[in-house]
Amino acid sequence: MTHSAIETPAISNPALWTGRVLSGALIAFLVFDAVIKLVPLQVVIDTTSALGFPPELARTLGVLTLVCAALYAWPRTAILGAILLTGYLGGAIAIHLRIGNPLFSHTLFGVYLGLMAWGGLYLRDPRLQALIPFRR
Repeated sequence: MTHSAIETPAISNPALWTGRVLSGALIAFLVFDAVIKLVPLQVVIDTTSALGFPPELARTLGVLTLVCAALYAWPRTAILGAILLTGYLGGAIAIHLRIGNPLFSHTLFGVYLGLMAWGGLYLRDPRLQALIPFRR
């Protein structure tokens, strides 16, 4: 089967804009999160230590977050960015589970961001909709 044989669904204007808003909000949050880790602010140093990591790792995490956000923001690499971001968020979820942070506010926050990433991408990318067709 050739690539041209795959039929991509048409995206409605409301779905496209909802996807863009979700993705834009996620990108804005990720850039903010990366910047405060690159500085790093005292709250980042304290939180990084509380999570069991050396504070100097905050800048590395900030760079990783920025790379994932940039890849996700660029349409040609958005799926790769979402995949890498999913792995990054999975690590964050595991860390919060390990130290016993509250479930809905801390531990599942990575799940919420992952849903925003994939939901926004799904709503704005017909290739992803063709790959994962939901039945009505």
